[in-house]
Amino acid sequence: MTGYGYFLSCEEFTPEELLTQARLAEQAGFHYLAISDHYHPWNEAQGSSPFVWSMIGALSQATSLPVTTFVTCPTVRIHPAVLAQATATSAVLTEGRFRFGVGSGEALNEHILGDRWPTAPERLEMLEEALQIIRRLWTGEEYSHRGKHYTVENARLYTVPEEPPPILVSGFGPQAAELAGRLGDGFVTMGPDTELIERFHKSGGAGRPVVGGLKVCWGRDRGEALRTAHQRWATEQLPGELNQVLSVPRHFEQAATLVTEEMTAEQVVCGPDPEDHVAALRAYADAGFDEVYVGQIGPDQQGFFDCYRTEVLPRLREPAGA
Repeated sequence: MTGYGYFLSCEEFTPEELLTQARLAEQAGFHYLAISDHYHPWNEAQGSSPFVWSMIGALSQATSLPVTTFVTCPTVRIHPAVLAQATATSAVLTEGRFRFGVGSGEALNEHILGDRWPTAPERLEMLEEALQIIRRLWTGEEYSHRGKHYTVENARLYTVPEEPPPILVSGFGPQAAELAGRLGDGFVTMGPDTELIERFHKSGGAGRPVVGGLKVCWGRDRGEALRTAHQRWATEQLPGELNQVLSVPRHFEQAATLVTEEMTAEQVVCGPDPEDHVAALRAYADAGFDEVYVGQIGPDQQGFFDCYRTEVLPRLREPAGA
């Protein structure tokens, strides 16, 4: 049976707002939390960017829900040996309720130190080497490594969890889905794409969780909700690899001028009708997702949580067609 979680957007909300949302999510009946890992927001309208590892420490004290990064790029901006320590501490603080979601990243966040932004195949190669380093350091043993992309010298983590956290690998194309099947303890993909899920399963991921997410904009006035969704998240409708290769928020704002409100309306559930929200989430369940995370765009968080607590989540627990 599909489980439902809440997505915490570091790009759009302050640390205090994210902690409030996490508490409201638990009270509303969500079973999990996911949180984004960004250095920059996608655009100025979102306007936020707290450090995810500080947020996970705070979340460990604010809620008892499991937390997954959605997703971290462990290859460029932060060395995998450092992320091994951050994730080990997160797993200890959450008493085993932390999962490490990883992906090949975006130039938006990873270019900040002036490093060259690698091609997609090279980024996947780097991801594989990074995960090898992280898993070895999670053992608590001293480890040295001299590979194609990374060097580790006499590193040892002294604070490690009893069990290593699961690693969920994100992918939006066939190569990434195959890598997730080969290396991951689960697969993260945003759209209900059954072909990608099948490729993940055939590549070694059979029996492992498939996790997805979507954003909605609940609001009493559908038109106003649509305008909010378009203003803050039109970037999600950009085609191809633009989200991976554009480097600063103003470039995303320039590209997003090509996205109309009508295009956003086709992709994002907006407004107060619980039937629309139920249908959007059920599409993921029908595609075979084990977990679905939903994030509310905009300021009306209390209205969203009230609606989901009383009208959406109870319906999702019923058999389809009930």
